[in-house]
Amino acid sequence: MIWLWWVGAALVLGVIETATADLTFLMLSGGALGAALAAALGAPVWVQVIVFAIVAALLLVAVRPWAKRHLASTTPQMRTNASARIGREATALTVVDARDGRINLDGEEWSARLAETPDAYGTNATAHIEPGAGVRVVAIDGAVAVVVPK
Repeated sequence: MIWLWWVGAALVLGVIETATADLTFLMLSGGALGAALAAALGAPVWVQVIVFAIVAALLLVAVRPWAKRHLASTTPQMRTNASARIGREATALTVVDARDGRINLDGEEWSARLAETPDAYGTNATAHIEPGAGVRVVAIDGAVAVVVPK
């Protein structure tokens, strides 16, 4: 029945991996599965621990670097959370000026302000954006989307 403890440890390590996404705990989970197999075959506990250590070490040294390179090459410069909204188009819900306003961005209502885009004379060429006009998000400043006209 000790093999169930090893499978449980593998599951817990797998859950921890989902929070870290570093592939370290996934390799340790593989070691725990190796130890579970040894336990299911009737190996004593000290052999199970050695199997865990060897399998985990081999996975960490041999598989993890390759897997991290592969993961990085398939998701280059992946933006998440608020930074993923930069470059998206939105619609002004209220008048948007250099101080405040509201926009509809991806179905959500966001606070917004107009980006500082000085014209040739050093003044802000667009003083405000009317409701219903299209805008493009150029930055996220805290919880405020910084926008320019489309």
